[in-house]
Amino acid sequence: MSRFIRASQRRTLLATLIAATLAQPLFAAESLDSKPASAVTAAKNAEVLKSLPFADREDFEAAKRGLVAPFAGQIKNADGQVVWDMGAYQFLNDKDAADTVNPSLWRQAQLNNIAGLFEVMPKLYQVRGLDPANMTIIEGDTGLVLIDTMTTAETARAALDLYYQHRPKKPIVAVVYSHSHIDHFGGARGIIDDADVKSGKVKVFAPSGFLEHAVSENIFAGTAMARRGQYQAGTPVPRNAQGQVDAGLLKSGTANATNTLVAPNVVIEKTFERHTVDGVELEFQLALGSEAPSDMNIYLPQFKVLNTADNAPPAMHNLLTPRGAEVRDAKAWAGYIDAALEKYGDRTDVLIQQHNWPVWGGEKVRTYLADQRDMYAFLNNRALNLLNKGLTPNEIAAQVEKLPGDLDSKWYTRSYYGSLATNLRAVYQRYIGYYDGNPANLDPFPPVETGKRYVEAMGGADAVLKQMRAAVDKGDYRWAVQLGNHLVFADPANKDARALQADAMEQLGYQTENALWRNMYLTGAMELRHGVASYDSRGKSEMGRALTPGMFFELLAIRMDTDKAVGHDMTLNWVFEDLKQDIALTLRNGVLTQRVGSLNPKADVTVKLTKPILDQIAARKLDLPTAIKQGTVKLDGDGKKLGEFFGLLDSFNPQFNIVEP
Repeated sequence: MSRFIRASQRRTLLATLIAATLAQPLFAAESLDSKPASAVTAAKNAEVLKSLPFADREDFEAAKRGLVAPFAGQIKNADGQVVWDMGAYQFLNDKDAADTVNPSLWRQAQLNNIAGLFEVMPKLYQVRGLDPANMTIIEGDTGLVLIDTMTTAETARAALDLYYQHRPKKPIVAVVYSHSHIDHFGGARGIIDDADVKSGKVKVFAPSGFLEHAVSENIFAGTAMARRGQYQAGTPVPRNAQGQVDAGLLKSGTANATNTLVAPNVVIEKTFERHTVDGVELEFQLALGSEAPSDMNIYLPQFKVLNTADNAPPAMHNLLTPRGAEVRDAKAWAGYIDAALEKYGDRTDVLIQQHNWPVWGGEKVRTYLADQRDMYAFLNNRALNLLNKGLTPNEIAAQVEKLPGDLDSKWYTRSYYGSLATNLRAVYQRYIGYYDGNPANLDPFPPVETGKRYVEAMGGADAVLKQMRAAVDKGDYRWAVQLGNHLVFADPANKDARALQADAMEQLGYQTENALWRNMYLTGAMELRHGVASYDSRGKSEMGRALTPGMFFELLAIRMDTDKAVGHDMTLNWVFEDLKQDIALTLRNGVLTQRVGSLNPKADVTVKLTKPILDQIAARKLDLPTAIKQGTVKLDGDGKKLGEFFGLLDSFNPQFNIVEP
């Protein structure tokens, strides 16, 4: 039967998406060809120093408080490859901001550089800076209760090892997943065992809907999200003062590592729910649809500590992350923060989070939460106010230049991660969609056609270049970038256009306070100068083990090439013998659909296998022809149809172009 499955068809969609997500850049650090800050950029950054309270160093005291053991090194995988490197950021330490970095962002990057094991108070510790996310460790009567397991198995093990070097080596008795983003659960299998969770020896708590969102949120649009994520994180950009300095709430760059997922065995379903594990009291507050679709805050009454996970970090968060996701509900988000303030504010002495450092002192916590609530409520209400006056997304973003009242001068509401302009546009999109109501924008030309027409209308490439140079000379980089975008899409081989567009993007990156905008501008500049990087997809993922068969076939439906599939109608039954689950697939009109729990009596072929075999195939540890030959996959019917089916699937290029056609 194996002759019916070509080698090129053996890679599943899941494996492709995993590879894209964990890509490792092959650009050399010295290949950026960065330019210095222009006089305009240097002057703008110098002005920032006069507009914000840089003499206030309270955040630095909070970030260093309780430091038990610093960390400024590397974490490696079993093959000796670096998966995490804080040493790459040591250029930030004890230095004033370079003129190529917004001083406010430089300050945030320095704060995020304070890494190691910290004692929040006796029996309550955090490991920060060994991963994009924190690990919170609570010492129970006989064991440890952990909040979040970080992004990868390797960094989670390193974090726990650092803790064990300074504290008694108690076993883990419980894990809490604060929400459904991978940087908070991806390291689970590095520190806990599936068998212990299944037996109940280790409890794993998660908010309602966790498993569904954890395995699906970044998969259905996974290739596009992963590629855009490279821009957001500045993955190919060197770590230096002319490159990537931070990602707003965290450092970034994990690669060559292993993402995992251990399914929870305790799901929080009530708005407020209380549990006690090994003498540790945990009060959970569901916050579904806030920073993540499945999310919760955790209050620790014995410690008078409130953990807001990612719902109130010391920066404005994203309502619509640049990598792509569903638009988050700012109104609900503000409501969850207010509910936490109301229920726990008077009982809280310290606020901790799953990124960044704590807030110390009850009155400061209450002010902090009220400011965070007001910020998200403002984003929602102001955008709705202006859209109801007829303003379009870009007009709203242009009109609202800062947060109201004292919010604009608070370090913890600055736009290091989310941006004011993007978030206001996101509220517009959430309520009435991307279309701005103007019929002229109903059916615009795609970028290449638009570029060609604009360049022709402006008198040709030389005329556009002349206007770009004039804009750059004046420091009008936003206009230069808009002009250059049309020219590059009309003529991507135009070296002068690419170079000037890169220079203008780079200066915008140097000026912005937002770490993600900086990374996106600098990544765009790099790709205009050097093309799209090749990537070695050496990262591993065990996420596929958590996918249901139905989710797996949803991925195949997305991957189906409709144009090619028209005329190849067929039905395929899949029988998962260990799950006692049947799925009937129907390919009709080039569209793949499924019925879970039924079989088609007239199926062209029936495929019998177990879920672990599917997992091995998805993880590329086993190919389908070998499985058929071994008898772990059994076929009944026309085996050629299975080969025909896989031949109709698209392969996605994880390194598609963004700043050029």
